[in-house]
Amino acid sequence: MNRPLTGIRIVDLSTVFSGPIATALLADQGAEVIKVESPEGDTCRMIGPAKGDLSATFIAANRGKRSIAIDLKSPAATPVLDALVRRADVLVDNFRPGVMARLGLQDERLAALNPRLIRLSITGYGADGPEVDAKVYDAVIQAVSGMAASHALPGGPPVMVSSALCDKLTSLAAAQAVTAALFARERDGRGRRVEVAMLDAVLAFQWPDAMYNHAFVDEPPPPFPEFGITQRPWRTADGWVATMNPQQAEFEAQCRALQRPDLAADPRFATLRSRNRHGAELRALLEPLMAERPTDELVASFRREGAPIGRVNARGEVLDHPQVRHNQALVEVDHGDPAQGGVGRVRLARAAARFDGAALPPAGAAAHLGEHGRAVMAELGFDDAHVARLVADGVLRLP
Repeated sequence: MNRPLTGIRIVDLSTVFSGPIATALLADQGAEVIKVESPEGDTCRMIGPAKGDLSATFIAANRGKRSIAIDLKSPAATPVLDALVRRADVLVDNFRPGVMARLGLQDERLAALNPRLIRLSITGYGADGPEVDAKVYDAVIQAVSGMAASHALPGGPPVMVSSALCDKLTSLAAAQAVTAALFARERDGRGRRVEVAMLDAVLAFQWPDAMYNHAFVDEPPPPFPEFGITQRPWRTADGWVATMNPQQAEFEAQCRALQRPDLAADPRFATLRSRNRHGAELRALLEPLMAERPTDELVASFRREGAPIGRVNARGEVLDHPQVRHNQALVEVDHGDPAQGGVGRVRLARAAARFDGAALPPAGAAAHLGEHGRAVMAELGFDDAHVARLVADGVLRLP
């Protein structure tokens, strides 16, 4: 299969989610990614169920990459990093500001080593500013960005999303920025420094809906009910469903499906704006109508009338959803025969984009810690004696 980034080489110094998920997506699209880990390994190897040093989380975020484990703090690692940088198209890190400089990887030096290098730096708050020295993880950005507040029920406490949403949003922004920088390089031949702050990425994500009451600067209009404040799952007689009917025709279809067509003519609910302003009243009327009918019956009646609805699936039920199966959205990647020390097949979600109608399956298995160290060192021109010295000194870890 012709993957669009075939021939692009990426050196990935990042850990956990925000950088690794970005480079995994680029690997799916054809890039060759070398993951540079510490001798202790990426923290992500310890998140989720695991077989040996391969956790489900690590595999999902690092599929299709090769791994070299080297102590970046050791001066003996500098020639290795320099060699990696010289042959790379992209270098990715998500260290705190100042760490790259302490490792001898200042932006000016990187640009001198490889003028065509795209240098992606992912940070929590940015490269400078009043919070530059603060440690940041996903939950911190959920709090600071207003995301936790935007998920709260009226009068209730803030709600943290039970997923590393901010990290993953940042990874998507980072992957898109890298491809834009590569495209620009095709035009002018120059490398670039690309910076993505988690805070910035999440604010951009929040702005169209969760922050719309803060958009107008001059003579702001009256506040509008917060987006989705009554948009919660509906309990049915035997489960849960979710609906969303912003179009007038869809709302009328919903009312017909619930055998209450009169609600569409009620002045409180006759337009989208009025429904938003009277959302609590509408929900109070609809909840008992939803609750008295089985899920399958509700789904059938809504779809027959043309109103959007979806069953709330448990995690395990997602695997067998007919559209998920039809789309082949979940694929299995072979991680070696368990009888020979492998971990067997691993189920992953493939990258969403299709190119000319073809889906791109994951680029390959995730690597054990340092699995490709000897091969990568040989490709960089280091002989066996040099490798042996680095291993003896604890700088390089091999499986």
